Amino acid sequence: RLPSKRLFAGLVVLLLSLIALSEESYAERIKDIAMVEGARSNQLVGFGLVVGLDGTGDQVTQTPFTIQAARSMLQQFGVNLPPGVNPQTKNMASVIVTAELPAFGKPGQKLDVTVSSLGNAGSLRGGELLLTQLKGGNGQVYAVAQGSLVVSGFGAEGNDGSRIQVNTKAAGRIPNGAIIEREVATSISDGSNTVRFLLHEADFSTARNVAFAVNSMMGPGTAKALDGVSVEVIAPSDPSEKVAYLAELENI
Repeated sequence: RLPSKRLFAGLVVLLLSLIALSEESYAERIKDIAMVEGARSNQLVGFGLVVGLDGTGDQVTQTPFTIQAARSMLQQFGVNLPPGVNPQTKNMASVIVTAELPAFGKPGQKLDVTVSSLGNAGSLRGGELLLTQLKGGNGQVYAVAQGSLVVSGFGAEGNDGSRIQVNTKAAGRIPNGAIIEREVATSISDGSNTVRFLLHEADFSTARNVAFAVNSMMGPGTAKALDGVSVEVIAPSDPSEKVAYLAELENI
């Protein structure tokens, strides 16, 4: 019976070792399960005009806002239309322009934009977006967009009334069509002596483990879990030092 007991003890030790190895194999870097607070993208939106369409623009009677936008644009260039005279809109269309401002985007960098018809334009193919301001949720202008549209949709009609269409012709994209004009302030450059990591998924155990791992590496009291999502870490107030410090933290 003694050899069997030793064998059993050996199997138990082996099993515990395998469990420990399996736990280590599931270890994740902080950068894979969390993000730095404030280091996120922002949505931008704007209203604009697309011109140069081949008769596929908005219909005058059903899109009065296109006429209003055209008159306003012409007035900015010193062209005042007589009362009761409205521009024809068959070669222009009102559009909504959207873009995503990446984290730490700097003035001068370029963004891709998506342009979608707001009225009843049949197609935006061949159109040119005029200078359009792109605003954030706070109403501030963060980028301006302009350029020729790339429309992937196309269609064809037969003499018998048959019709075929692939994708939509009332939306398109302008690669690098917007230029960033304003930078979004972040907690990294605000001079504070703390940063926060936000978990992608709320979990109290993971928040505790992140704080424990940081304290084990950087010293006791460096990090504390505030709730199931956020972990606050003491950091240098100088932005350049903070960036190097974060590079070490996110790889723990």
